[in-house]
Amino acid sequence: MNKNSFIFGVGGLVIGLIIGFFLANNLNQSASLNNSASISQQETINPQVNNVVVKDQPTKGATIPEISQTLEKAKNEPNNFEAQIAAGDLYLKIQNFPKSLEFYEIANKIKPENYETIVKIGNTYFDSKNYEQAEVWYLKALEQKSDDVGVRTDLGITYVERANPDFERATREFQTSLKTNPKHEPTLYNLAVAYYKKGDLEQAKNMAIQLEEINPKSELNTRLKQILQ
Repeated sequence: MNKNSFIFGVGGLVIGLIIGFFLANNLNQSASLNNSASISQQETINPQVNNVVVKDQPTKGATIPEISQTLEKAKNEPNNFEAQIAAGDLYLKIQNFPKSLEFYEIANKIKPENYETIVKIGNTYFDSKNYEQAEVWYLKALEQKSDDVGVRTDLGITYVERANPDFERATREFQTSLKTNPKHEPTLYNLAVAYYKKGDLEQAKNMAIQLEEINPKSELNTRLKQILQ
């Protein structure tokens, strides 16, 4: 069985399952925050309600035929970059990270230098808590855009959240981000968390003070105070 057969061999069943998922959730599923104190750039750019992060919904409003057509197009056009990305996005919506990665990585082979795809792969590994692989792809992205504060901050988080944390490396990445944007709230927040987990409460509090000065009403500011208290 070749790779494409493996991916699409039960296409009809897979499409049915995905459609069923979207119907059951009315195309409006939200993802809960994990137990980690760290917050990624993806989480902070979306609204938060009652400690729930409402993810962007790229498929919101899609009809059943549109969902079916998206997956069929990816199956029938394996060299179509946009089709592979669209299918990957559908699987990401239902948090089927392995399948989502299959499509994103096919897209990456079609356009190896496409920055957005590289970041998508890094984010998907991040969301599946495979922080070592997320690091690999974030580093690839930063080779192209070293000043992408969001990607560099998420790279820093991978060093905080992995099984064997590297707080020194994490703080270096966060500090590099702050050189580009000293008022970047997610970076200040995560740098404080890194210091806190490292046991450096004085530095953690200093970051908290900076964050409050920038935006005293920030959700991140409120959450950081709760952590430090």
